[in-house]
Amino acid sequence: MTGSLTLTPLGGITPLPRGEGLTSGAEYDLGALGDAGTDWVRSHSPRLRERLATDGLILLHGLSADGDGVGGFHDVVRSVGGDLLRYTERSTPRSVVTGNIYTSTEYPADQPIPMHNENSYALSWPSAVYFFCHTAPGTGGATPVADSRAVLDLIPAEVRERFAKGVIYTRTFRADMGLSWQEAFQTEDRADVERHCRTHGQEFSWDGEVLRTRHHRPATAVDPGTGAEVWFNQAHLFHISSLEPDLREVLLETYGEDGLPRNALLGDGSPIPDADLAAIRAAYDRASLALPWRQGDIMLVSNMRMAHGREPYTGERRILVAMT
Repeated sequence: MTGSLTLTPLGGITPLPRGEGLTSGAEYDLGALGDAGTDWVRSHSPRLRERLATDGLILLHGLSADGDGVGGFHDVVRSVGGDLLRYTERSTPRSVVTGNIYTSTEYPADQPIPMHNENSYALSWPSAVYFFCHTAPGTGGATPVADSRAVLDLIPAEVRERFAKGVIYTRTFRADMGLSWQEAFQTEDRADVERHCRTHGQEFSWDGEVLRTRHHRPATAVDPGTGAEVWFNQAHLFHISSLEPDLREVLLETYGEDGLPRNALLGDGSPIPDADLAAIRAAYDRASLALPWRQGDIMLVSNMRMAHGREPYTGERRILVAMT
């Protein structure tokens, strides 16, 4: 889809296409601007915002960084996207770096993170996700992206039909397994959790300190930047089949299917066939574009247009995240 990219010069910088075929993006090399790179972003933020909406993926390379680069990252995000969002209704562990800038998902380095659109399981989600390469990994560790339009097109019609009624997400929050409800909802007050669930269309129940939730969301959405229908859910990631077989067996034996930390069903409440999940994962794999990180890179991702994930890695990889 490289031909659909906006490759006209912007402020004297001609973007370069990155990727070919189903997923592609535009890279702006700002190295020649030296310390003026952040000013360039600020001056051209309205156009960058427009191009992010239509192109879906922008990579900024060569920005000069003061100190650890976090302040410059914040300036870029704020210039392009406005106020940074808090990470709420969490499904993965992250740490606060400063303000609303977070570490990327803190999973073991030898495990991949499946493709997903941020918070697509929730009633609201960020319009854009921003990644900053503070420390590049030794090997691997790319943040692959996949065009959600292409993913939808690649999923067989009969699978899309079974998802026509959407997805049901179930979660069980325990202090000793996965995220506690305190961490997921960022509160110590049960009343806050219950208020959130009611206003976001979620069923909930308590069993002592254990919280169970269940809610329904569509499987697709319309991307406002292009008007195209996109695959927009996390059924394959929430589903028990996303876990390693040994861990899956232990969880099922210990808690049963109704007590899993998270799981997904078809919108009518029936199980999702294994073959359907395999077809969805294959679509993500086929559409995936993985660009190696270089220290100081900032990647801007339209959250509805592009899913993202993480490759396994070695070394000290540190990628920071912000959302608007």
